[in-house]
Amino acid sequence: MKLHLSHPGGQNAVTAYGDGYVAVNHVRYQRSVVVLPDRVLEDWNVDGLAALTLERMEQLATLGAEIVLLGTGPRLVFPEAPLLAPFGAARIGFEVMDTQAACRTYNILMAEGRQVAAALIL
Repeated sequence: MKLHLSHPGGQNAVTAYGDGYVAVNHVRYQRSVVVLPDRVLEDWNVDGLAALTLERMEQLATLGAEIVLLGTGPRLVFPEAPLLAPFGAARIGFEVMDTQAACRTYNILMAEGRQVAAALIL
């Protein structure tokens, strides 16, 4: 699906997504990524929910976001509760959804000027 969104220049927006890919500012990624308004972290080596570790979640909590969206792939799957501890401790909002919903929600929050991060498992 292609998305059309008017957004402030210089901000990263999800412009398309589909089975096994996401496009940020028309650049296609086929591996899991973390998208923030000012940067894309391409080296987020998470190939599924089982690959999430406390260390990776702690890294997400240090990105300066006020809310982190976790896109868990084609289906909504919740991570184990202990993995969420870094977000509660840092008072960061954390939402879990399927990756396509996370893409749409990221675009809305980013367009509102929110400090949001979308950790997208592909």
